[in-house]
Amino acid sequence: MGMLIFVFTELMLFAGLLSAFSIVRAGAVIWPPPGQPRLPIQATAFNTGVLVASAVALFLAQRSFFHDRAAARRPLLLAMLLGAFFVVFQGIEWVRLVAQGLTLTSSTLGSFFYLIVGLHALHAIAALSVLVYTWRRLERGWLAQDQLAAAQVFWYFVVGLWPILYGVVYL
Repeated sequence: MGMLIFVFTELMLFAGLLSAFSIVRAGAVIWPPPGQPRLPIQATAFNTGVLVASAVALFLAQRSFFHDRAAARRPLLLAMLLGAFFVVFQGIEWVRLVAQGLTLTSSTLGSFFYLIVGLHALHAIAALSVLVYTWRRLERGWLAQDQLAAAQVFWYFVVGLWPILYGVVYL
């Protein structure tokens, strides 16, 4: 229940940020602002697929957990690896965008982009940490069903939120 309350409050935070972004974007005469690089839509679409695949792997881990806890290790590890790939890929994307001139202070787009996408990245890193903790407990035979469920709720929040952020911020 605690994880659900946490996720709900975080959802409200992102709803506020997306609302503010949408209002600013709708009020702009030209969007994106002149002189700002285009966001990498295709590369980020691929990365979105990687993130969704991690959720599928986590679902498979949960299904395996019911029948054979040891069998849940591989899909849980795969979920973590795919999630880590997503975060690293995002970091590489940011380095490229900064090199092209999109910074926190370069424009309203830059400010909102790094605030929204960066906050999501922090949540992804936190959720990955929870998955690592979950995996370690699974390895030791100490993982309870409710602990796996809490980790899933957090990860599914991160995964489910991303396509919305992608659609609003990138497209």
